[in-house]
Amino acid sequence: MHKRYAALGLTLAVFSIGASARQPLPALDREVAGDRTQILVLGSVHLSGMPKSFKRESIEPVLDKLAAFKPQIVTIESLPGEQCDHVARHPAIYLPEDLEPYCRSTAEAKAATGLDVPAATAKAYTTLKTWPADPTPAQRRELASVFLAGGEAASALVQWLRLPPAERKAGDGLDATLVAQLEKFAASNNESFAIGAVLAARLGLERVYAVDDHTGDAAQFADAKAYGDAVMKAWEAGAGPAKAMRERDEALRNGSDMLALYRYINQPENQRIAIEADFGAAQRDPSPQRYGRQYVGGWEARNLRMVASIRVAFRDRPGARVLSIVGSSHKPWFDGLLGQMQGVDIVDVQKILK
Repeated sequence: MHKRYAALGLTLAVFSIGASARQPLPALDREVAGDRTQILVLGSVHLSGMPKSFKRESIEPVLDKLAAFKPQIVTIESLPGEQCDHVARHPAIYLPEDLEPYCRSTAEAKAATGLDVPAATAKAYTTLKTWPADPTPAQRRELASVFLAGGEAASALVQWLRLPPAERKAGDGLDATLVAQLEKFAASNNESFAIGAVLAARLGLERVYAVDDHTGDAAQFADAKAYGDAVMKAWEAGAGPAKAMRERDEALRNGSDMLALYRYINQPENQRIAIEADFGAAQRDPSPQRYGRQYVGGWEARNLRMVASIRVAFRDRPGARVLSIVGSSHKPWFDGLLGQMQGVDIVDVQKILK
């Protein structure tokens, strides 16, 4: 039987996640059975863009603070393999060159396992349904290979890191090529691996949830150059008020205190300045095509779909503690949208990082 869901108009409150954000549905959240879901949104820098002086060990104090929150679900800003498979089937709508940076090839994993993305996705799903409390190394290696075939590299790394070092070897679906991939991911300066997967493995979780989404911002413009020029011009016009904040941000990136950097970029005032210089400036773009507003529309569609994927990740775990690791510009949208969900509380990231 098909269920029909009535569409409910929700008011987006980007900076307020209190009672005003819940006004359209006040009654539903008054009495919630069981513990409320706790969501911590960590605004992150993209570690792959850090200066050459960046050292992986400098992230340890941040990992320690996040581990103390004891998340039971971790989401990351990566495209899920299922979406990469979907967009590949619709090249007229989603240009391959636009999605290529976000979707890793699964050809080598398919050659090793015999599984394409849909088959691997299904196998990972059914495997985790009956996953034992104390899996063998062979089971972890096999699941890692299945995750790789399904385009879920960070979850594959979680299984790899949960293996004792002596068991991190080829076998059970992992050939030498896939082992090399996993070792590369383990050394990667990418927050999905260096924070998300590392933390999940440390906490005894079996996977992370990739929730990025580019189906809502994959716009095609008749004049792509005019669009890019208009948005760049808007950014230049709005850059002045953000100058001091960006200089401090850069200084912290070039230092060794990553905890100080994460505290800084997660401060609400600094986030307000950053998004005003970006999306606020774009809203004021005077081009006849309103390119700036189209840019903001794609950004908001992306955030809406990402948040929906986070909601799905904890749908069956009411009362869970959820950590969402995402680029810092997303955080105000995530806090506002997730704060409207029923039975959900947004955790103050500053208290966690203090």
